[in-house]
Amino acid sequence: MATVNKKKKSLFNKILYILSIGFAFLLVVSYLLPYIEPKALKGFAALSLFTPFIIFVNLLLMLYWLLTLQRIFWVHFFLLLIGYSYITKFYKLDGEKVIATEDVKIMSYNVRMFNKYDWSESPDIPEKITTFIKEKSPDVICFQDYAKEDRLKLDYKYKYEKYQTQKSQFGQAIYSKFPIINQGSLDFKNTANNIIFVDLLLGKDTLRVYNVHLQSIKLNLHKEFFGQKDAEELQMRISQAFQIQQEQVEKFLEHQSETNHKIVIAGDFNNTGYSWVYRKLKDGKNDAYVEAGVGFDKTYDFQFPLRIDFFLVDKSLKINYFKTYKDKYSDHFPILVRIDKKGFKDLK
Repeated sequence: MATVNKKKKSLFNKILYILSIGFAFLLVVSYLLPYIEPKALKGFAALSLFTPFIIFVNLLLMLYWLLTLQRIFWVHFFLLLIGYSYITKFYKLDGEKVIATEDVKIMSYNVRMFNKYDWSESPDIPEKITTFIKEKSPDVICFQDYAKEDRLKLDYKYKYEKYQTQKSQFGQAIYSKFPIINQGSLDFKNTANNIIFVDLLLGKDTLRVYNVHLQSIKLNLHKEFFGQKDAEELQMRISQAFQIQQEQVEKFLEHQSETNHKIVIAGDFNNTGYSWVYRKLKDGKNDAYVEAGVGFDKTYDFQFPLRIDFFLVDKSLKINYFKTYKDKYSDHFPILVRIDKKGFKDLK
């Protein structure tokens, strides 16, 4: 009987060993993905969406091999050690918790058109979002999947709304308590997604806030193959979306290079912190969650922690606080960053 159990354990370990090699290889590939353009990667770019899961499996395998005193433990250990910065995009033990009245509070929220198409059974989503925002009282709000909604009763002196077309009532918006002295849109073609921006007057400084909503993948995360007929179609759908995202980011980078203002990028990237898109957008900025977040950051309503909404803040500005709220009024959760006012000249 003991011999049979030993053989079963040996077979189990052999299977796990093969899995370990496979997931260790996938982890190495995941580390390389942010440095390769999606157009060059094509289908492999989709792997960046699953990097958090790959990291998690490698952690579990490392713990198992540690408990069973197997040398393959060191493979996972060193790979995870090398990619420590990748883990901090997935989970943070601690973060900044400085909350002061001298903060500039900026919120980003994909509101799913305020439940215009009744995805939620709650009929008063606009009123609930209004109450939530009034309670948190951000100085600036970036809305994605924004729709004209008369029931949204927010008292902001300045705002910039940009709809997909002149007749459309769907798009993006930025509300601000600070004066808007310039505004604009990148106007992506043949898509419902876009990037808009405002220049805000803060004391004697100007802060440019970009509201980003990159190409949507249009997957149903609650169905088999995420709503596609098979894995091949799923891979193709993600690949095509990521290639469009690359074009959108390239256009953004060109636009960004024309300003000397301090910059905050907020919004829904429809991609993760392990992607080429994220790496390019983050250049010269700090990720608010990485700097000041705590625990798992889940910005999209899915079973596994999935962070696709971001705040990237100019490195000259100090991030005092970051939070993802779990109020479920959309398929995304609102995120908030608090930036120290001392980063702006004569801001009172």
